[in-house]
Formats: sequence, structure tokens, C-alpha cells
Amino acid sequence: MSGRVAGKRVLITGGAGGLGQAMAWMMAREGARLAISDVDGAAAERLAQAINDEIADAAVAYAHDVRREEDWARVVEVAARDLGGLSVLVNNAGVGGPLAFAEDDTVENWQRQFEINLRSVMLGCKHAMPHLRAAAPAAIVNISSLAGLVAAPGMGAYNATKAGVWMYTKTVALEAAKNDWNVRCNSVHPVFIRTPILDPFTAMAGGDEAKAHERLARGIPLKRIGEPDDVAYCVLYLASDESRFVTGAEFKIDGGATAQ
Repeated sequence: MSGRVAGKRVLITGGAGGLGQAMAWMMAREGARLAISDVDGAAAERLAQAINDEIADAAVAYAHDVRREEDWARVVEVAARDLGGLSVLVNNAGVGGPLAFAEDDTVENWQRQFEINLRSVMLGCKHAMPHLRAAAPAAIVNISSLAGLVAAPGMGAYNATKAGVWMYTKTVALEAAKNDWNVRCNSVHPVFIRTPILDPFTAMAGGDEAKAHERLARGIPLKRIGEPDDVAYCVLYLASDESRFVTGAEFKIDGGATAQ
């Protein structure tokens, strides 16, 4: 099959969610074979089946708790076996949390976001790297957030963990480049995207999603929140050989928000 990522073998974590689904469909339609992992294994299986109904033998799926190193070891090995190798890792799994100022925040909130948003990225890079090196040219795409570059009140754990993803991406990029592994590593930083991670803002608007999204869009020059495909197109580029001279970089998908 032809396409921008034809022949690539891709593992997407958090693949059954809003962003993950958009990435999975786009990668499959552009020629990749996919391993979709998600803590909701049944949802990952349903997505893989839907993709395979359109594009035969394009996707496999696994249950995957990204907090657990043993899950990472298992999923990476099985994905590499089922796909015939691994050439792209998309560390997409992530969570938000309650909006809480410092004096009201909790260790539990920080621990959950640290384990899922940041430590999982390290575990993914650790376990996937030998397979990526073997399949080079290869790529890692880490999904951070604009909140990893620009702080906001009440989002301490999210700001900190997503900022950690940003800097860790650069570390891995330099390790790979200086050791001639031919594995690129970049981070993607979306602003507000139409996925369930915006639910706390909808709750603050009394459950009125349209009102919440309108409020969030006020600070965005393009006057709207983002759609999952807006992020998926960037990930597609970074997964492809079109970005062969791009590593250690951050890509802001923010409708111009940080240009002001």
C-alpha cells in the first residue's frame, strides 16, 4: 500500500481515545501497520477491527496499562512480533486531573499524572528503543501539551508532567543522534483539542460543552479549539521520512495562541 508512512510499523499508546483514534486512522490510511494499545483493551480491539474492515490486516490491539513496566515489556515485544518490527512509537497516553491550586492539590493527583503522563514516556522509550534502532530510520513522537510550555493556575501536576515530556524528548533525541542510532524524537504540544480531556472545563460551564469550548477559544487567534486531526497531521509528518532532518524539536498545535 502506498502512502506517506507506507511500510512503517507503528505503536500508538492511548490509541482508543480521541487523539489516538485520529492518529490510528490517519496512519493506516497512509500505509502504516499499527499496534493500538490502550488501558481499555476492548475499545482498542474495536478500533483495530474497524480499521481492518476498511484496510485489511492494518491493525492489531492490546490492553496496556502504561504505568506498569511489565506491560510495556510485553506490549513492545508482542507488537514487534506481530508487526514484523517497530519503526515508530507514539507516546500518546495521558490524563488530566482536577483543577486545584497548590494548597488544595493532592499527592494522589500528582502521582497519577506523573505515572501516566511522564514516567510512561520514559518506559516507552526504554523498551522500544532496541526495536527502533533495528528498524532505523525510526521515530518517537511524544505527545506533550501547550501546558508543558505555558503555565496555568490550578494545573500544577499537568503543567509539570507535560513540561517533563518536553525536556525528556530532547534528551532522548540527543542520545540517539550522538550515538548514530538514526532514531528521531520530537514532541507535539496541542492547545485545547476536542477530546474528553476538556471535560473539567465543560463541568465548570455547568455541563454546557459549546459554552465551554467558546470560552476556551477566546484566547486562540484562529478563534476555535482544535480537532483531533489537527494533531494527527503533525504526528503523521513526524512519523514519516519527510521529517528525516527533524529531531529534538517541539511542535505547537495552538491556533496561534503562543504567537501573541
